[in-house]
Amino acid sequence: MNSELKIKWTNLKAKLSKDFSDNQLIDLDAIIFLIGLQELGQFQKKFNKQKKLEILHIAVCKLLSDYGYYQLEYIDQEGWPHYKLNENLPYLKPGEQTILIKKAMINYFEKSNYID
Repeated sequence: MNSELKIKWTNLKAKLSKDFSDNQLIDLDAIIFLIGLQELGQFQKKFNKQKKLEILHIAVCKLLSDYGYYQLEYIDQEGWPHYKLNENLPYLKPGEQTILIKKAMINYFEKSNYID
């Protein structure tokens, strides 16, 4: 990971930790879940394990949609977004997957003006 990406990632984690986790360092999975909740827009509900996995899936699809891998297809009657796969992801080593997701998260939060 290049130094600019490391700095942006560190700053994003610090801001999210301050805002959502009482300054306890928030991890990658928690950030993905927050993005999924944001995209779903249903913050007050309790979710079972299956729904939590679906929320993570929403986040990953949203994050990778900016790279052309997914496209929002529709939002169902319950407000859940559904994405279609446009293009298969290339094979990435685990470290490369993490870098791609971190870049996509930084992009997501920059586009929403949460970070600069």
